[in-house]
Amino acid sequence: MKNKNINFIGWILFIISAIGFTISSIGNFWAMFGSLFFLIACIIFLIPFFKKEKNER
Repeated sequence: MKNKNINFIGWILFIISAIGFTISSIGNFWAMFGSLFFLIACIIFLIPFFKKEKNER
């Protein structure tokens, strides 16, 4: 398995856990605040997987 695929699977698992933390923190403002920022950060880290790479020499 390629490293890129392993990294992608890892970030998907992080997103699933962030969603779980967000759901479990309903009713607690600061826990919800932190878990939403964690979810946003995970999504931002996934951006390079969907960008097309330019062939550089």
